Amino acid sequence: MAESPVPEAIPSAALLTDSIHEVLKTAIFRNQLAPGTPLSVPELARQLAVSRTPVREAVQRLIYEGLAVHAPHRGAQVSRVDLDDLRELYVVRESLEGLAARLATERLDTARLHTLRAIIDEHEHALAVGADQATHIELDVRFHRTVREIAGNPHLSAALEPIAGRSHIALHSLWRNADAPRLALDEHAQIVAGMATGDPELAETAARRHISRLRIRLSQAKFREAPRAGRARRHKPVLTGDQTPATPDGPARDRARAAGTNS
Repeated sequence: MAESPVPEAIPSAALLTDSIHEVLKTAIFRNQLAPGTPLSVPELARQLAVSRTPVREAVQRLIYEGLAVHAPHRGAQVSRVDLDDLRELYVVRESLEGLAARLATERLDTARLHTLRAIIDEHEHALAVGADQATHIELDVRFHRTVREIAGNPHLSAALEPIAGRSHIALHSLWRNADAPRLALDEHAQIVAGMATGDPELAETAARRHISRLRIRLSQAKFREAPRAGRARRHKPVLTGDQTPATPDGPARDRARAAGTNS
């Protein structure tokens, strides 16, 4: 009897969801999906030429990460940047990022330290070649998420992930100053240096100081205004060209799409 193709379709569908999630997240960090932009599942599925199921799952991930919210009677939309709210978020984030650095130091080994230093080196290179703001934001996100992953505490990650996600949306405004990426990178390097000593308290102090300084710089930043809901073009194409997610080829692609056909 022929084997069922279902087990083979599952990873294909999962990869498609991962790809769509990455596309949407990148568009948010590049401000191509600005704060307040609707995330219509049917419209995004149409633009990406995929079924609704992986798009819906990708949008749910964005909500978990704090990059999107579900607004009553409106559906999902990109999280808005509110200065007062962000100041309060950074107060909480300071404590949680400090704890993450402390726990990560306790679990640090040679391989994990190498991973963190590699991110620092990649960010140094990005600064040297004049990479765009979105690249700096993506590297900042990766650094903090790696520290959380090394910390290995799922409860801490669940609490910190949405706070960090919403905080990172603000970096488009926070990093208008040309010196801001360099300041953040230097502070990341200090966190890694503290972790490398094996002293959890030193690492925690460096992490808390970094977030505290971000909060101060935040108070000095001028924020971009989110588009007014009444004036926004609800179905404006936002995912085109090289933003289209890579999909599985051939039969695997068809099975991945078929998995969400009825959604």
